[in-house]
Amino acid sequence: MNVRPPRAQSEAPHLRLTWVQPEDLVGHELRQAAQDGRDAREIEERWYAAGGAPAPDRAGASEPPASPRLRELAGHLLDELALLDSPFAADEPTGLAEIMAACPHWPGPPEAAATIGRDRLHAAWLGRAAGCLLGKPVEKLPLTGIRALARAAGNWPLATWFTEHGVAPELLAAHPWNRRSAPTSLAENIDGMPEDDDLNHPLLTLLLLQRHGRAFTTADLARLWLDELPAGRTFTAERIAYGNLLAGVEPPETARFRNPFREWIGAQIRADVHGWTHPGDPAGAAAQAHRDAVLTHTANGVYGAMFTAAALAVAAGGESDVHGCLAAGLRVVPPHSRYARAVRLGIETPRTEGEFDAVVDRLHAAYDSTHHWVHVLPNAALLAAALTHADGDFTRSIGCAVSGGWDTDSNGATAGSLAGLLAGTPTALPDHWTAPLKNRLATSVPGFDRTGFDTLAALTHQEALRP
Repeated sequence: MNVRPPRAQSEAPHLRLTWVQPEDLVGHELRQAAQDGRDAREIEERWYAAGGAPAPDRAGASEPPASPRLRELAGHLLDELALLDSPFAADEPTGLAEIMAACPHWPGPPEAAATIGRDRLHAAWLGRAAGCLLGKPVEKLPLTGIRALARAAGNWPLATWFTEHGVAPELLAAHPWNRRSAPTSLAENIDGMPEDDDLNHPLLTLLLLQRHGRAFTTADLARLWLDELPAGRTFTAERIAYGNLLAGVEPPETARFRNPFREWIGAQIRADVHGWTHPGDPAGAAAQAHRDAVLTHTANGVYGAMFTAAALAVAAGGESDVHGCLAAGLRVVPPHSRYARAVRLGIETPRTEGEFDAVVDRLHAAYDSTHHWVHVLPNAALLAAALTHADGDFTRSIGCAVSGGWDTDSNGATAGSLAGLLAGTPTALPDHWTAPLKNRLATSVPGFDRTGFDTLAALTHQEALRP
């Protein structure tokens, strides 16, 4: 028997984990500090003087491994950065009572109980899936690449799925599709809804409500994640919070401890079921989304979940005007926060620009140099702009949301969810968006793999009817 000698330690492969390594987190926290108005210049100088690098631009981990000394320094600097005060703190609270006090138009309880039918929920699930799937192959691509690929296929403005057919090889080489998504999200290979965290989290919310009802706590959600959500299916703030839970950190400190992604988009993509199951009750939906969001996020990251839940709740209750839905969402967001400003910018820009490409260019000019592509603020502005410009039309809603770049699958999913609710029935959605989904989705959430969207609608309807 041949026995291979042990690999020398110097030859050992390095495991580069995304979104968790301290040496990668420092750059993101420095960037968040600059956005928060925190003076981190002295800490930043120490980091770079020690040989530290900026945060990875688009991926979750840098290539070269850090020395033990640099990794230890990164941990200390993250703790020091957390102690710096932000001048925005008074206008951007995280506690629900403080958020409500900061919102002069916080909605009251509904005058009469509203109901939502299975068909409307079915359309919402389908819309979320279609919008997510449209954005999957171009996630992480720059805006120029998205535009070039779609135009080369004769699909601009976006009106159908991305495809390689008719696209020159040199263009595909210059702007390669998202590596993990391309085999299951182009027109030529879609075969049902592939797995995505933008669908996994609504499934987990449904599971949370089935087990704990509307009175669930943030700790209930944390336990559910540890029981049912594979760690490798979490990203950015969710992965940090997951690791914090495993280390014994209690919620809501899980959102704050060494978590530079706490104001990114993750909580916003988890809010849909909270809105769908509170028809006509935006305040109730926002409060429920808040208990979910604070596991992983703070301030503007939390507002993204509350805004989305409230907007969807009024649509679920029968509101037929997308602009009214967006206005309802703003009522649960502190008006002096950066999130509220981002949404207002997204609503106002389409009213002064005729072409949506010009709208997107203005938003990118405002955010590209300062914010990561997964941060909640640029994506909130784009989502509001896409929905405003589309004026309720389903194809234009998801097409505009994805064509604007940044977090394409997440924005497409949320836009599709709201536009699906407004459409009201699955048959009101264009068949070329729904037929390739084949009424099934793939997921690692236990009990839901290959479940049909009609079944998900029925299960969600049960939770919407629960007191």
